[in-house]
Amino acid sequence: MSNLIQLLFFTSLFVSSQLPLCTSSDTDTEETEDEREFDYLQGSKKGPKYWGKINPHWQACERGDMQSPIDILNSEVHEMPALGKLRRDYKPAQASVKNRGHDIMVKWRGGAGTITINETEYILKQCHWHSPSEHTFNGSRHQLELHMVHESHQGKTAVVGITYKYGTPDPFLAKIIPSIGSVGEEEKDLGIVNPGNVKFGSRKYYRYVGSLTVPPCTEGVIWTIIKKVRTASREQIRALREAVHDHCETNARPVQHEKGRNVWLYTPRS
Repeated sequence: MSNLIQLLFFTSLFVSSQLPLCTSSDTDTEETEDEREFDYLQGSKKGPKYWGKINPHWQACERGDMQSPIDILNSEVHEMPALGKLRRDYKPAQASVKNRGHDIMVKWRGGAGTITINETEYILKQCHWHSPSEHTFNGSRHQLELHMVHESHQGKTAVVGITYKYGTPDPFLAKIIPSIGSVGEEEKDLGIVNPGNVKFGSRKYYRYVGSLTVPPCTEGVIWTIIKKVRTASREQIRALREAVHDHCETNARPVQHEKGRNVWLYTPRS
């Protein structure tokens, strides 16, 4: 049975990497960098329920079969030691920070390094934060979720998600937050930023195939969710929300239906 599960997993990864990206142009494979066209307000005509109707290039938000985020249930997760340790090779690089409208994004403008999944290299492009967490775990949310967005030379996307609960300040956020108080729609230079300062804290991770969690909700995204929940201070999480000035208390997309997708858990062999 374990061999069959492994075969199904690697087949699903291969198929997802070959799927059309459900968009009409190459630019639609990337997250929207000007987020003023949509919001997260309940009952709003620009809210998550209507994202797929706002722009014809965003139809995957409404019609997609592999949408993210999802609820990760311990009872339905399949252990997969064959996934192997997540291979990452991050490097310090020139970076900038930008207020996209509903989140704060740090963008690297150079070779900030890679992660490798199934022998494919994905180059780190940017990171941003959602509060509370977008992915839920047995129905419960954490206070914050960081997304590290990577792209392969073939234009495919892989995202590493790290969740946080209230606790001691996060060292990476401690370096970024002093620069976000006055940041606007124009990018603000941060100098050299080392993505290696983002701590994972665990080799255990969940893996599934989903989508971007903001329009255009492009599918075929390989998600890696670090199992360990890290900590950030209340002040840090509040600063990320207040810096965008969007009058929303949250910027987390509601959980989407799994529609028969599998979620895999990598746990190192002892």
